[in-house]
Amino acid sequence: MKILFVANRIPYPPYRGDKLKIYNLAKRLCTNNELYLITFAETKLDLKYKAELENIFKTVKIIYLPKWKSYFNSFLAIFSDVSLQIAYFKSNKMKNTLEDFVAKNKIDVIHTQHLRMAQFTSEIAIPRILDLPDAFSLYWKRRIEKSSNFILKIFQKIEFNRIYKYEKHILSKFNLGLVCSKEDLNYLKYEHKSNNVAILRNGVDLELYGNTIHNYGIDNVLLFTGNMNYAPNVDAVVYFTKEIFPLVLKIKSDVIFVIAGQKPVKQVRNLACSNIVVTGFVKNLGEYYSKAAVVVSSLRFGAGTQNKVIEAMAMGIPVVCTNVGFEGLEIENGMGAFMETDPQLFAAKIIELLDSKMQRETCGIKGKEIATSKFNWDIIATQLEKYCQSLTKDDKTLENDNNN
Repeated sequence: MKILFVANRIPYPPYRGDKLKIYNLAKRLCTNNELYLITFAETKLDLKYKAELENIFKTVKIIYLPKWKSYFNSFLAIFSDVSLQIAYFKSNKMKNTLEDFVAKNKIDVIHTQHLRMAQFTSEIAIPRILDLPDAFSLYWKRRIEKSSNFILKIFQKIEFNRIYKYEKHILSKFNLGLVCSKEDLNYLKYEHKSNNVAILRNGVDLELYGNTIHNYGIDNVLLFTGNMNYAPNVDAVVYFTKEIFPLVLKIKSDVIFVIAGQKPVKQVRNLACSNIVVTGFVKNLGEYYSKAAVVVSSLRFGAGTQNKVIEAMAMGIPVVCTNVGFEGLEIENGMGAFMETDPQLFAAKIIELLDSKMQRETCGIKGKEIATSKFNWDIIATQLEKYCQSLTKDDKTLENDNNN
């Protein structure tokens, strides 16, 4: 098949969720399919990765959209009913480039990444997939629930209403919508009455994270990973250090909490102290996972599945997380991860795991088995390929009917 990927960010280097997914899927699909990529670059530095991506994609077109222009687009949207998230990526050049490319090339399926990019592909008369990957309005709903700033909450409610309406409208424009968990699927079916939605899980690179045997003798290091300029992650580590970590330190004063992830904002950097390490950018997160006794995911808002959780599971490390990190996994409590939403119970579970090498190992080994069988990129790429094939068959059937 000839598959066109339309992405909101250049998927290289694969150091964040949205980049990871496109890169890992494409790396596998390019073996038996002809792939094309049209994407945005936020900085001129992004343009240097074109050659790397051309090892996977037959054609790579990069539209430069500087942040100042995106901010200006969002500012103008304040006075309209358009979501700022959608306005941020508004681009006539992207629209024209896409239309021209599709007109000149025989494309079988268009894979559109994220709700933000749906504005460019929803009307193209080619089988279309919208990979959300999570229910975006659910993310905003949870964000509002945890917001304590009254002024900010007013803005967030306005943005939620705009996103909710747009999400409901745009899903009907695509042949297939994809989300990464049953939780998100059920939400979209209930809220938007969407019947054209299916699951495409997030995955984990088992070559990078699944080839080691974990050292369960480590009993005093907690780890949180993620991009540390991303609002849910910032909130999660601040919440953990203020509400949960002190309860752990009362019982185990030698425990170290490591926050590993790129671009930590000042609020995160200020957390660093004798018991808290803020690393900044880490090229190989596997090294930090291998030194952890327990991975924590104290997210209070978000949706979908979390890379930090499935990467830890693939490494065989037990995870303690909130419902945001857990419910998308579709596993039983203790099968690689424990869910606790109360700060005291969250801390108690961490202490219990730190006290028991056997429990860490039992939980970790089960998590590794689940990650290998359920979150393997090879399996997930095959599933996407099947979705694409089914749409091309439907399209050919419709074409034959029209010809007759």
